[in-house]
Amino acid sequence: MATAAVLAATLALFLRAAAATAATAAAEADRIGRLPGQPPVNFSMYSGYVTVDAAAGRALFYWFIEAAGVPAESAPLVLWLNGGPGCSSVGYGASEELGAFRINADGRTLYLNPYPWNKVANMLFLDSPAGVGYSYSNSTSDLYTAGDNKTAHDSYNFLVNWLERFPQYKHRDFYITGESYAGHYVPQLSQLVYRNNKGIEKPILNFKGFMVGNAVIDDYHDFIGTFEYLWTHGLISDETYEKLRLACQFDVSEHASKECNKVFDIAEAEEGNIDAYSIYTPTCKKTSLHKRRLIRGRTVLRPGCPEGTIPARRSTPRSTTTYLRCRELCMPMSPEYRIPG
Repeated sequence: MATAAVLAATLALFLRAAAATAATAAAEADRIGRLPGQPPVNFSMYSGYVTVDAAAGRALFYWFIEAAGVPAESAPLVLWLNGGPGCSSVGYGASEELGAFRINADGRTLYLNPYPWNKVANMLFLDSPAGVGYSYSNSTSDLYTAGDNKTAHDSYNFLVNWLERFPQYKHRDFYITGESYAGHYVPQLSQLVYRNNKGIEKPILNFKGFMVGNAVIDDYHDFIGTFEYLWTHGLISDETYEKLRLACQFDVSEHASKECNKVFDIAEAEEGNIDAYSIYTPTCKKTSLHKRRLIRGRTVLRPGCPEGTIPARRSTPRSTTTYLRCRELCMPMSPEYRIPG
């Protein structure tokens, strides 16, 4: 009996060591040695694919940037999700907003972002759902059946499988963050993590909370809230505000009537050349498309200044396919997340 126990313990140790070795090898295969045109850095980066549905051939792409301002070994793990729906967290969040680098106007070199989130956390940027950014599926139907519920479950599967590749981040303080249509992604994924953690004394996803900026929640509240904000901050006139209230049906912002569109044009002209996302910051050149995106609907709610310097084409070394930072997705909402108007 004693011999059997010793053998069992030895086998268990061997299997754990083999699993750890496999995880290390998988992580090292994803390590980014150096990006083209990158300045010197004192932190590690990884990117690659994690399968979330083997039968469908569905895999999500990530870019992981370890903490630099604080020890990576103790810093929290933060997941970032861009919205759209259909916008890349790698193409927007990591490249233009809160990642470690920004892209120079030449489109070939990088410079350090002075305000990266990896100063305080290990940042995990995820292209989700499949079809967004570099994430893909071998089942064409997946590209037309994306929805809030499916996206949440795929993201959860990604996290669990990713932690097998990076086991040192198991049990680490974990936060879920995002913007825009991530007003759906973030709370729904958070709820799924919370529910799956119930009854587990020490869950591998040590969920501590979530944050959402500029969140898309539902058409009615988002749409009317935009005009309430513009009006109460003196950016549109009382007359235009009243016309908007009379002409626009706020729960169908993406299919406004002709009368509503006419008042949109007036409101847009009155708003002028300001950054509607941050009205007190210095202005920059903005395209009318950027302003219409904010004022007319929920397509891509994000600042417009940085993107003017970013080339529209990003490609892998083996591909020259045009990279779309955002693509149109049909995202049916889960009924339990619909907010009554």
